Amino acid sequence: MKKILIILVLFFSIQSQSQTYLKFNGATALVAIPNIGIETSIGEKTTFSVDVMASFWESFNGHSPMKFVTLTPEIRYHFKERYNGFYVGGHIGGDIYEIQKWNYWDSNMYEHGFGYRLGVTVGYNIKLNDKFLLDIFAGGGWHQGFYHGYYNDGTPGRYDKAENWNKSGEWLPYRGGVMISYKLN
Repeated sequence: MKKILIILVLFFSIQSQSQTYLKFNGATALVAIPNIGIETSIGEKTTFSVDVMASFWESFNGHSPMKFVTLTPEIRYHFKERYNGFYVGGHIGGDIYEIQKWNYWDSNMYEHGFGYRLGVTVGYNIKLNDKFLLDIFAGGGWHQGFYHGYYNDGTPGRYDKAENWNKSGEWLPYRGGVMISYKLN
């Protein structure tokens, strides 16, 4: 109980002295995939950002599922000053999905599972005024997935022969866009 109290006091004292932005990805919103986040200062040139992105599409083409949820907590280092200019960030995130992987686009197979990501984001902040800024970013890294493979044409059963979970690891670009950020304090 004492540790929880110390963590809460530390968290709220950091929050009371820091700048915090609420963010919304305008680029992914154009394809009806919401991506929202929050970013707060944790040091002179460092921030902590966390965002959630979700796709609720049953399919883009009528038979290939495109549903996923990702959570991406990230520590960012800003070269000039917080929320101004270039930054680089490192993240570890998780995801759940029902999606047709990029190397199965010409097949009748899709994957349903979960995974984790380890990667890097590179971005640039443009201050518009005292309350708004644009965060232009791209990122990627290593994704490790654990999934069951199914057919999307009605064929029963799984296409993969794994006893429990099939596993797949690959280097991928998996995030990017233009966050429209609003300063809360």
